[in-house]
Amino acid sequence: MTMNARFRALALTTLAAFALAACSDDDEPTGPTTGTLAVNVSGLPAGTNGAVTITGPNSFSQSVTASTSLPTAATGSYTVTAASVTASSVTYNATVTGSPATVTAGGSATVSVTYSAAAPTTGSLTVNVTGLPAGVNGAVTVTGPNNYNQTLTATNTATVATGSYTVAAAAVTSGSTRYTGTVTGSPVNVTAGGTATASVAYAVAPNPTVTLTGSIAANRTLTADTNYVLRGFVYVSSGATLTVNAGTRIVGDTTALGSALFILRGARIVANGTATQPVVFTSQRSAGNRQPGDWGGLIIVGNARANRTGNVIVEGSNGSVVGADPNGVVYTGGTVDTDNSGTLRYVRVEFAGYATLTDAELNSFTFAAVGSGTTVEYVQAMAGLDDHFEWFGGTVNGKYLVSYESGDDHFDGSEGYRGLNQFMIGLQSTYLTPRAGAGAVSSDPQGFEIDGCNGGGCVAPSNANAQSAGRDEGLWNMNVFANFTLIGPATGVTVPGSGGVGAVLRRGTGGYYVNGVLARWGRGAISMRDSTTNNRFLVDSLIVRNLYLAENGALVNGANFDAVGTNFGQETAFAARNSNIVVGAAAVTAASLFTALPATPTNAASLDWSPAANSPIATGGLATFAADPRIAARVGTFITPTAYRGAAAPGGTKWWEGWTNYARN
Repeated sequence: MTMNARFRALALTTLAAFALAACSDDDEPTGPTTGTLAVNVSGLPAGTNGAVTITGPNSFSQSVTASTSLPTAATGSYTVTAASVTASSVTYNATVTGSPATVTAGGSATVSVTYSAAAPTTGSLTVNVTGLPAGVNGAVTVTGPNNYNQTLTATNTATVATGSYTVAAAAVTSGSTRYTGTVTGSPVNVTAGGTATASVAYAVAPNPTVTLTGSIAANRTLTADTNYVLRGFVYVSSGATLTVNAGTRIVGDTTALGSALFILRGARIVANGTATQPVVFTSQRSAGNRQPGDWGGLIIVGNARANRTGNVIVEGSNGSVVGADPNGVVYTGGTVDTDNSGTLRYVRVEFAGYATLTDAELNSFTFAAVGSGTTVEYVQAMAGLDDHFEWFGGTVNGKYLVSYESGDDHFDGSEGYRGLNQFMIGLQSTYLTPRAGAGAVSSDPQGFEIDGCNGGGCVAPSNANAQSAGRDEGLWNMNVFANFTLIGPATGVTVPGSGGVGAVLRRGTGGYYVNGVLARWGRGAISMRDSTTNNRFLVDSLIVRNLYLAENGALVNGANFDAVGTNFGQETAFAARNSNIVVGAAAVTAASLFTALPATPTNAASLDWSPAANSPIATGGLATFAADPRIAARVGTFITPTAYRGAAAPGGTKWWEGWTNYARN
């Protein structure tokens, strides 16, 4: 290579290097392309989030809740908006300054969002509710602007719009107690941000009183928040149902002697009390001033069959009583043994009974031809003038029946009564003095008094006498009484006339008496009065089984049965029929059989009919009916066999507690 050639090559290399150097200088940064955007949020309480939105170039959008810095925001224009925020019922409005903000390359922009509390548009309203027992709800209504309507049951505080509010309170009933509310401070004005108060003070108020007279021809409901007075004879007409709510109290007008309630054939009564709120029919007079005969009683007339013919009226139904029908109330002629006259459950009848005419008395409970579709359970009669429970024909069944201090018989059945009854208590510790002008205590008050048929219309069937009425038609008296406890008056109590027998069976009656206790009856436990009844006994249509007798016969030398040669209820006769009747030793008293049977009861709680420890009635019951198919066929499943005798199971439920009453005046 010549020198010129080498020189040209060097020159070319130098130019190339220079060119490369020049290209490198063109790629260096010319300066910043982003900036900083700060958004300052202030004015909100600690822990409260803002509601701020930032939008900008290239579809930029970001939500922030507090002060925020965007250190690499692209250059361009940014818009900041802020929504209101509510915290603790306070609304905070936002003011934005510095928006839109322009971010320049390398520059810094600031936008401020300042929150401030808005003027209030609501206030606080408190309604204080006082005076009601624990667990009882009030009935308070608050109305106000913008159709505001709220129902309150107790003290309440609410945030409400400003304006005028009206507070009203309705009456409240708890059990049979009525409470009315007195409102103070209404109408009440609620101001923005202010606090307003109204008060409702409840207090016990007397129940209103409604008098029942004449006929109740349409369905009617009686409620516990009203006192009802029966004036004269009051009739519930055929087709109507009288509903009586739990806790309702109905009294007989003592200025109209004999006032009574009749549920006529085709009508119904539905009285559904509870163990804590029984339905009570009682005297209008105050405690301490009440007497048997203060009013008439409860009479139910059904459409079942009886064994008397003709138009036979309910005893006393044609008497001289306000509103009485002088023709009386007919109960014979029924045809439907399954007839339904309603429901009696947890019902008491107190201080009732009235002699409207001689030998024509109203009873506490009268069931005249009442059918088996009717429900009767947990019912009590107390301190009545005449019979406490009387059945005239019919087929109505019953359970849990209580009778305290009757003026005549505790349980009286006749005229083809074929109902089944189990768990029955009868106590006679004294004979109370009736109200003057109401009648007199019976001359022969008994525990049971059961007749086949007696009086006009007892037509003699073939080859029998009139007391056997109903034989050919299958309408002999065939009641069943199981698990009964009947206690008579103690020694020293004067017993009227020929009364004081635990069970008098007469006039051609049949029936079954099973698992019972008869004690302290002065003239004896059982008496079978006539040959017609004895005929029923001899053919096993009258069955007495598994009874316990104690402390009977104080007036007749300790006799429990009919004396030999007198009537037909001798002890040997019952033994011959395998009756399994146990007579307690002389030392066994009526009181010793039970947990609590004081000589002078003071209240219902003083009586406990459960067998005492080691009591002989805790055992000895007819525990199965399989051995006697006649009993089994007659009672079906309604009557339960028990291993004990009497109305209460040892260690079992005290079914009479809570709803029964004991008082002598």
